[in-house]
Amino acid sequence: MPASPRTARAINDRLALRLLQEEGPLTAGQLKDRTGLSRPTVADLVERLTAAGLIEVVGEAGAQRRGPNARLYGIVAGRAHLAALDVRTGGVRLVVADLVGTVLAEASVPVGAGEEAGAAVERTVTTLERTAKEAGVERLHTVGVGAPGLIDPATGELRDSSGLPQWHRRLVSALQERLPARVLVENETNLAALAERRDGAARDRDTFALLWLGLGIGAAVVLDGKLRRGASGGTGEVGFLPVPGTGGLPSASGCDGGFHSLAGSAAILELAAEHGLVGPGEPLEHAADVVRAGDAAFLDALADRVVLGAAAVVAVLDPGCVVLAGEVGRAGGEALAERVAARLAGMSPLPTEVRAGELGGAAVLRGALLVARETAQEAVYPRWSGESGG
Repeated sequence: MPASPRTARAINDRLALRLLQEEGPLTAGQLKDRTGLSRPTVADLVERLTAAGLIEVVGEAGAQRRGPNARLYGIVAGRAHLAALDVRTGGVRLVVADLVGTVLAEASVPVGAGEEAGAAVERTVTTLERTAKEAGVERLHTVGVGAPGLIDPATGELRDSSGLPQWHRRLVSALQERLPARVLVENETNLAALAERRDGAARDRDTFALLWLGLGIGAAVVLDGKLRRGASGGTGEVGFLPVPGTGGLPSASGCDGGFHSLAGSAAILELAAEHGLVGPGEPLEHAADVVRAGDAAFLDALADRVVLGAAAVVAVLDPGCVVLAGEVGRAGGEALAERVAARLAGMSPLPTEVRAGELGGAAVLRGALLVARETAQEAVYPRWSGESGG
């Protein structure tokens, strides 16, 4: 049966809102082309959504075009405000943004190795509250948190892990208690994959694997456009992957002896020392700098290690593309990606591109903001029924 006029309006309005959420500001003509609706129908829905306070004119499309046809319409950014946090062992980076993801303010909270957990949590929450207030935000709608470790897929909570600071789990609880906002927690590597797919090296891929190379090691899997987390949230825990060359095996309580022991930052610095590139005691954060400045022989040796993890992922998933992400992946750039691809081609019959990540360490924060933005927009706009305006 054909839809009633009221239902048809609701369907058209939702379609236009979805396009504006996914693509950003569009003119009425662009909405017409993308929706396939008639010009009068688009004009009606633009008027209806504007009157309801859901969209607004945000600019004009090019200096050559003037007048009503050049107006760019976008969703009303101030209907809700977001925050995103990138939680690391040494501290937190955070941003406050509007509903379309425009960053309004940002801050960082360093946390010392011996700092008491309660103090670290209080400083972080207070900094977020202060940053939001300074940005003119009275209430946060959604907060996205990226953290290392396993996220329980049933509860969305960060699971206990002996390898992570105690304040990580306490921070999530404190955010949930203190803020009148929905708090979403996701594994940092998964967030990096979402960011690389939206804004980085995997923009053209619906299926790919991301290999995170940084202080720790991880992987994320996107199949047919959907992030896959696994039964317990552990998809991609390749730091525990048994590989040759470590002299041991990982255990349930630690990934020493696994792939982490070959390609984590500490292992990279040890490899660099063997090549005479660094001295003893180099901070782990400098691994990316060492890779960036490494010579051909060092990159060859590093690729020999990285390909072991990449080959295992490819053999199981056949993703067609592996993105080398994280600070080290980006530092290695095309030089490392090409070396890994060449070795992978010799180890696997499955054709696989290897790409350098484009976002580096910023991917986690960007991914957390993407998750917060999409969740908030889904909460704000699906209730729109198209009833306004008759």
